[in-house]
Amino acid sequence: MNLVYAFCAFLLALILVAAGVTRVGVWMAERKNPPSGSFATVNDTRMHFVRVPAAADAPLPPIVFIHGASGNLRDAMLPLRKTLEGRADMLFVDRPGHGWSARGPADNATPAGQAKTIAALMDHLEIGPAIVVGHSFGGAIAATFALDHPQKTAGLVFLAAVSHPWPGAGTAWYYELTATPLIGRLFSETLALPGGALRMAAATACVFAPNRLPEGYAQEAGIGLVLRPGTFRANAQDVTGLYDYVTQVAPRYGEIDTPTVVISGRRDTVVYEEIHSTGLARDIPGARAVWIDNLGHKPDWTAPDLTVAAIETVAGLDRDLAAAAREVEVRIADDAFGPIENCPDEKPPLNAASR
Repeated sequence: MNLVYAFCAFLLALILVAAGVTRVGVWMAERKNPPSGSFATVNDTRMHFVRVPAAADAPLPPIVFIHGASGNLRDAMLPLRKTLEGRADMLFVDRPGHGWSARGPADNATPAGQAKTIAALMDHLEIGPAIVVGHSFGGAIAATFALDHPQKTAGLVFLAAVSHPWPGAGTAWYYELTATPLIGRLFSETLALPGGALRMAAATACVFAPNRLPEGYAQEAGIGLVLRPGTFRANAQDVTGLYDYVTQVAPRYGEIDTPTVVISGRRDTVVYEEIHSTGLARDIPGARAVWIDNLGHKPDWTAPDLTVAAIETVAGLDRDLAAAAREVEVRIADDAFGPIENCPDEKPPLNAASR
């Protein structure tokens, strides 16, 4: 019996230490990455955003940027703001539960709920129909936005998007664990932050692989914010619910009626672009697919010029998108960073997943 008590006391001590380390980690992450924008409460959600106004003679319509899983508004703002500043009214948002935005009501756990909240923020800020740019998980929200709020949609640009059901329906083990009641909360409050911090550098490099990880990316983009317990749980809830969501909504993509460009990398190890991007280009009438050799999961950072060209194309400007794509391919043709063979693939091979 004494051994049982001793073991329980030891286990409790470990939990308390891990929880203490997590609290310190949260304090450090928030101190290093304070809010960079403004706040507004819409749809019962306190939203954090950065709005960059357009010049009087701006040639582009408003643009709304929606980040992917584990990210925040800086992920799109850092590579794209400088090039587009003055040319459009830009809105960069922390999705509900991410960055410095509150999670809000229960429906914010779905892409439809998040699209609704972003639409409400646009109304609050009096932003008219916008080109919606969605990266990765943000692609599912962008597609939903066009379906549910067509009057607010001037165009779509998908970057390495997730949009369709994928083989096996699986996600990373730590998402599944965190989404489990009770155990998931304990995990997120104790082990997720220290464990995530240990693998953050390698995991981030693998997201970019085979392309170069920009120097200082994790710090400048505030990626560490995702390891905070509440954000980690929101992220896990988003990701684990995505398969069922896109299974329901993907058959409706044919209803989307707006100019669309889909940008994908042929070396993306994070999502099944051969399913998602091919599906978007097939299902959305008039959508244009742009495939880039040797590009990974981060077109916004690795190919910001192509991303801007896609936005311009969707806006109706005379832009040679094929030439822009070729320029990117030449520039990154010799990229072999990671190394990609040491990056754990978030997706099993299609043939293995199908068995």
